[in-house]
Amino acid sequence: MKEFLEKIKEALEIEDRDIQMTDNFKEYDEWDSLNKLSLIVMIDEEYDVQVPDDKVNSCSSLQELYDEIQKLK
Repeated sequence: MKEFLEKIKEALEIEDRDIQMTDNFKEYDEWDSLNKLSLIVMIDEEYDVQVPDDKVNSCSSLQELYDEIQKLK
């Protein structure tokens, strides 16, 4: 999980703070359409899965996003 959180921080360009699996990532100050695209690309590259845009939108926490990735593997 720690590696997943680090990848999220990198994709969303989050600096100087910790994030948790329970966080609603869409409430991050860094969340915008460009960072959303960066997150989707990172998931595709790192986990070799393509999470549909509507699935990303329906996730309310990083844990839900991670679970969705695992389902698609």
